[in-house]
Amino acid sequence: MFQIITLEDVVRIPITRFTEPLERVSLEILKAKYESIIIPEVGYVILVMKVKPEKMGKIVPGDGATYHKVTFSMLCFYPKNQEIVEGEVVEITDFGAFVRIGPVDALLHLSQIMDDYMVSDVRQGIILANQSKRILKVGSKVRVRIIAVSLSRGSTLGKIGVTCRQPFLGALEWIEEDIKKALEVKSS
Repeated sequence: MFQIITLEDVVRIPITRFTEPLERVSLEILKAKYESIIIPEVGYVILVMKVKPEKMGKIVPGDGATYHKVTFSMLCFYPKNQEIVEGEVVEITDFGAFVRIGPVDALLHLSQIMDDYMVSDVRQGIILANQSKRILKVGSKVRVRIIAVSLSRGSTLGKIGVTCRQPFLGALEWIEEDIKKALEVKSS
């Protein structure tokens, strides 16, 4: 889930940047500190925006810089267990596929695709179901349920596991086929 979070912090403005606008310098410092990291309580930080520094800062003896309290907003992506999301298959491996959901890639293990024996062909970039002959390939749009989330503070990588082994999950074309079949059975 994407969300906008408001936080407070203190930024150190070096003496060499005193002539620059306080908002711009604060934004640059906060972007370098927060963007592209994981904060377990809020998820993946995508973008820092709307920075409001206090005009009056503090000077610490022995340090020529000023320290300003700042309130700012961040765009974050927090994957939640059991959340249903749509994404795109971006890589096929021997053990499954990676699905891009928001700004991150989640693992869709072969055992979590469907109730069928699955064969992965990395060179062709496809996963083939043995009985149904359904194919999952790089570029396929899929609907998945998040079943595992592990976020570590400060790192740029978290681990997300997803599944398609429930009704109306999987490649979007599979879902359309299943809905058509269900409607045909209902009308007859």
